[in-house]
Amino acid sequence: DADHLEDALSVKKAELSILQRLGAPEDVIFVVQGNIAVTYELLGRGELAIRLKRDVYSGNLKLFGEEHFDSLTSANNYASSLVELGHFKEAKALMRKTIPVVRRVLGENHDLILTMRWNYAEALYKDDGATLDDLREAVTTLDGTG
Repeated sequence: DADHLEDALSVKKAELSILQRLGAPEDVIFVVQGNIAVTYELLGRGELAIRLKRDVYSGNLKLFGEEHFDSLTSANNYASSLVELGHFKEAKALMRKTIPVVRRVLGENHDLILTMRWNYAEALYKDDGATLDDLREAVTTLDGTG
């Protein structure tokens, strides 16, 4: 329920504050920030979640580079939230950039590439401005041939 989520959010924010004061490694900070973003989503605060997920993604990118698993998963988490809130253009741009990296690094059958293809297809077909080509690309993406 919402009260428990608000309590959880307070605890997670306190945890983040303590870790920052203690000088915890950046990757640990990113994990806690990601947890806070998920809590924001559960509370219906999607725009706050997106901003935090964007920060986590860009932080992982700077810390680890584009081929690191944490960078790839945070890109997927960010893109998924973008799709959920109807930011299709941004989501498509991010996934068009990230999917080839995931394919190259993890292979075609890894769970993450399957999830990203699903998210990309959703961004294509859920967009009110989707063209017939977009719908075809969504089908091709889900087929695994795109």
